[in-house]
Amino acid sequence: MRRFPEGFVWGAATAAYQIEGAVAEDGRAPSIWDGFGPIQGGDTADVACDHYHRYTEDVGHLADLGVGAYRFSVSWPRVLPDGKPEPRGVDFYSRLVDLLLERGITPAVTLYHWDLPRALEEQGGWLNRDTAYRFAEYARVVADALGDRVSTWITLNEPWCAAYLGYGSGEHAPGRTGGGFAAAHHLGLAHGLAAPLLPGDVGVTLNPHVVWGGDEAAVRRADMIANGVFEGPLLRGAYPEELFAATAHLTDWSFVRDGDTKVINAPLDFLGVNYYSVTVVEPGGKGKPSWPGCEDLRFSSAPGERTDMGWTIAPEGLTELLVRLARENPGLPLVVTENGAAYPEPVHDARRVAYLHGHLGAVLDAVEAGADVRGYYVWSLLDNFEWTFGFGKRFGVIHVDYATRERTWKDSARWYRSVVAAGALPS
Repeated sequence: MRRFPEGFVWGAATAAYQIEGAVAEDGRAPSIWDGFGPIQGGDTADVACDHYHRYTEDVGHLADLGVGAYRFSVSWPRVLPDGKPEPRGVDFYSRLVDLLLERGITPAVTLYHWDLPRALEEQGGWLNRDTAYRFAEYARVVADALGDRVSTWITLNEPWCAAYLGYGSGEHAPGRTGGGFAAAHHLGLAHGLAAPLLPGDVGVTLNPHVVWGGDEAAVRRADMIANGVFEGPLLRGAYPEELFAATAHLTDWSFVRDGDTKVINAPLDFLGVNYYSVTVVEPGGKGKPSWPGCEDLRFSSAPGERTDMGWTIAPEGLTELLVRLARENPGLPLVVTENGAAYPEPVHDARRVAYLHGHLGAVLDAVEAGADVRGYYVWSLLDNFEWTFGFGKRFGVIHVDYATRERTWKDSARWYRSVVAAGALPS
């Protein structure tokens, strides 16, 4: 058995839009994902996992897993319909928090997991600087309602995806193109404005890319675009020096104002890290729209076994990432806020067990190399609405029958429960 550090936090994670359903409850307004066109199978999240009505059952599953923390997100369009400071749907989250605490589970609240109110998108969304200030208003409302019981906060989830996929390539809602850098900056500004308003421990969750390749210049540029744009201002208070010249053909960066990066660089109590795979880049290619400024690079997957998402299984990449972040940000605790794999097996999911075993081993490798990793949240508690893949990809350790919404534990849930109970990983 390989033991995890004393006090290591074990958790499970979800996101509001992917599990809640109940789109007509609380006067919830449409988000940018409601009615977004390119979703496989024509699926919608109108019901999703029906967590809004089944949250008591789901908290029971969390308690049975034995986890000490539950990371969930609050739906901005449920709490502040139309983006106006008239809170409506906070009571649902208040009931959820109370129940979690009754069962001995610490709530870890994510404020933004991609479901921007459509009304704000109609005013420019994350291309509009004002959205950052509306986010701060929303953060204050949630903090006022839950701050007496919630002590762990995450401002943003994966701004890389929200900015580059939502406003750069158009693959995610709202489906805009060409505005990835502006969206990234305004998301960072939103974090910086909101963080001081939150009581307790405050973090932000990034999905840093582990970039591999044989050409040093190509790797360095891809790393700058994928990681430096976000880590620079958030963690060091400045964008990479070479960024502006390297991307001048794409944007003039006039949206960056004096003092912005100081605001974005708000003090953090921890850094959330989401990890699933690695990225391989080489010179000579047509680039990817979701990687602006890398038009001449070729992107590919590392060789090896892949998950149902087509992502190469590379636990060593997680070790590399955690060690790098610890080295570059001494004194900043790290938390793996998402890690998991999509597989279609309904119950007997040996491949997911193997995936989780390998990645938890990678976390231990990083800890033994000196990284201050404080916790791990499995993605995800439930099979759910997987964004543009609809219900076609299953990440849950608990199976959801989408016809009946019945929950069934997979073998991975039972395995994870045994690891949590032991606080150790079997060899």
